[in-house]
Amino acid sequence: MPQCISGLRLSELFYHEAVKPILASEFPSLRYSAALLGSGSEVLGYDTPLSTDHHWGPRLFLFLSEDDDERSGPAITTCLGERLPHRIHGFSTNFGEPDEIGVQLREEIATGPVNHWVRPVTIRAFVERLLGIDPYGPITALDWLTFPEQRLLELTAGAVYHDGLGELNAVRERFAYYPHDVWLYVLAAQWKRISQEEAFMGRCGDVGDELGSRIVAARLVRDLMRLCFLMERKYAPYSKWFGTAFSRLRCAGELGPAFSSVLSAGAWRERERSLSTAYQVVARMHNALGITGALDEHVSPYHSRPYLVINAVRFAEAIRESITSEEVGKIAVDIGAVDQFADSTDLTANARLFRKLRALYE
Repeated sequence: MPQCISGLRLSELFYHEAVKPILASEFPSLRYSAALLGSGSEVLGYDTPLSTDHHWGPRLFLFLSEDDDERSGPAITTCLGERLPHRIHGFSTNFGEPDEIGVQLREEIATGPVNHWVRPVTIRAFVERLLGIDPYGPITALDWLTFPEQRLLELTAGAVYHDGLGELNAVRERFAYYPHDVWLYVLAAQWKRISQEEAFMGRCGDVGDELGSRIVAARLVRDLMRLCFLMERKYAPYSKWFGTAFSRLRCAGELGPAFSSVLSAGAWRERERSLSTAYQVVARMHNALGITGALDEHVSPYHSRPYLVINAVRFAEAIRESITSEEVGKIAVDIGAVDQFADSTDLTANARLFRKLRALYE
């Protein structure tokens, strides 16, 4: 980053050095929480100098109570515009007007009020906009299955700089990860996905379809990587940061080279050897979880065909048998959570749409 500063750190300094003193002076009795959450590579901690070309800079969400948001929100916005400095640690605090897709860029000004990026909002409104659900109400298993993981990250990643409301950290903790039996169901569904294609990479290669073999291999690598996120109980971000986030998993040091070998292999037999290595590693990881009895970690031929597989359906079936929740156990379909069967941004970025997916499980 310019001047070696990340977006999270810049926003932290912005809050403590600029926003907090103004609120203490002008709104001394105000209870609030301040955080950088939501969209943006800096929220996930992946921002680079290139990230500064859009929607990046000193910015915050200011979480207020329902009453204070209605009573004081506009006044706070106006006050900060009039009193904030024009720059903080060398970066403009002023943002231009949104473009046609809503992106705002920092713009230098020397005089006049600051068009800042401090957004007063309630916790309820923020979460409802992200996930389409009241964060204080009940959350069912079907609710969890319709939440895109990127949206869950936008709520649970980032940083909280002050939690004066005493609620924001508790809400974030509530969504920190799937409830145990929902997690088991999603894990089983991921193994099921792998079982549906694990023999196809070799079959494609065997008939001379190297392109098809590469495509299936890449799909299997992606599915195995997602399985690793699940086994390490980490939400997976969307595709731009999927590989970066995977590289920070505990298993990446061992599995990363195997996956790279799969994707760079020139022939399907070579691909199969690297995939077999990866299969055995993830099988060992499964057994280490202790959620089922120990399962054989070795690859074997696919029935009577000479294609080595892990027989992933074994893992799916064993995990499903370990589910004790009646609510989760009665889900008849094995499609898993939304990210396991849909990757359209138009769907996963629209709470009104992805909430309708509950009907798939009912």
